[in-house]
Amino acid sequence: MRLNLPVTNTEYPIDDDTLILSTTDTKGRITYINSTFVEVSGFSEEELIGKAHNIVRHPDVPPEAFEDLWATLKQGLPWTGLVKNRRKNGDFYWITANATPLIENGKVTGYLSVRTKASRAEIERTAPIYQQILEGKAKNLKIEKGQVVRTDFIGKLLALCKMTASKRIALFMAIPALFLLAVGGIGWWGLSQA
Repeated sequence: MRLNLPVTNTEYPIDDDTLILSTTDTKGRITYINSTFVEVSGFSEEELIGKAHNIVRHPDVPPEAFEDLWATLKQGLPWTGLVKNRRKNGDFYWITANATPLIENGKVTGYLSVRTKASRAEIERTAPIYQQILEGKAKNLKIEKGQVVRTDFIGKLLALCKMTASKRIALFMAIPALFLLAVGGIGWWGLSQA
């Protein structure tokens, strides 16, 4: 993984109406940036176009976040997550990143990324978890489609609650059917033993 240095402890302020846009090719090389991207990143347009988008990657964001980003995009799905980016001078800025595949004639030709200011509450909730992941101490947590999710029993219950109504109905209808199959199987086995 690319390690961009140096880094400082200085946060670059982003306005509420800031909109950072870029597109990349399928390999993650920048093909377009808006002027706000140039301003916020501190890099010139010449330093950005044609370069890997990870030029702004900050080492405080775990590699798992970017692995999840690419896995999600390669499924043809959009990705939204909290990202801390590094400016050219080492300062940082937090954004909510939204990335989606660009499709022409049924084929992915690149990716569009739209970034906005992250809320302080999101940053305060996510930054410590990212640190735990980096340190290998994030038990029962992972990044899935850009969101930090629990992988323990409680996480599974929370995921069940987030299911669409039709999926919940299908699941709850399947449980009695499985029970009946099990009872029938036990009965058949009992009869075959007699």
